[in-house]
Amino acid sequence: MKKATFLLLVLSHTLLYAQVGMGVISVDDSAMLEISATDQGILFPRLTSAERNALVNPANGLIIYNTDNNTLEHNSGTTAAPVWDSINTGTAVSSYVSQSAKYSNTDISTNINPNSAIDLPVFGTEEWNDNMSLFVASSNELQVTEAGRFKLNVNVSMISNSSSGRKAPEIFITVNDVQVGSYASTAYIRRNSGHLESSLHLNEVLNLSADDVVKVRIVRAANANSTLLRSIGSSNFYIEKVN
Repeated sequence: MKKATFLLLVLSHTLLYAQVGMGVISVDDSAMLEISATDQGILFPRLTSAERNALVNPANGLIIYNTDNNTLEHNSGTTAAPVWDSINTGTAVSSYVSQSAKYSNTDISTNINPNSAIDLPVFGTEEWNDNMSLFVASSNELQVTEAGRFKLNVNVSMISNSSSGRKAPEIFITVNDVQVGSYASTAYIRRNSGHLESSLHLNEVLNLSADDVVKVRIVRAANANSTLLRSIGSSNFYIEKVN
């Protein structure tokens, strides 16, 4: 019994402190673990995106295989704010392609026809978000955490709430507070014979870098006086990773 106990202690010490080799006679000095095989591979823990996002305090560098995206991913962020990056080789396509997010407005009281541009208050409700590690909304802006090509659609429904007519707000997109792409400025509220409503629509495809911040800006293009978003949920912002 004493010999068995002694042997167990020796084995435990070896497992805790020695290098580990599988299929090799001698482990390389630089490796804590070395595995050699000609007919088998290694299987990492296989998790869905939901199961991955439910991990409690995942360590920086933690690796899993995402079965939704069919790719190895590692946490390049912190335990408190994990960022799951695909482990791609060569020119492999991002695992986040076709993932999207959509937001809509709850604000119907902010004047969206200001003399100086403001951020369009369109991120009130998250309609869906396929990947919260990729799309991070905060206040009236959205951050993307992976570089790539993104499709953006913006729809703005407006209504005049002042007695003066001829209001024409316009919108544009900024990346890191720099205007990019086209303007949408076709809206014209004349406020005559019940013409109180109008809308703006903007479609863009942009090449974005990791951690770029995207905003939709709105400003008065002609004539002052107050204009509001028409109703809750009537204006929205959609983004999709296409490459």
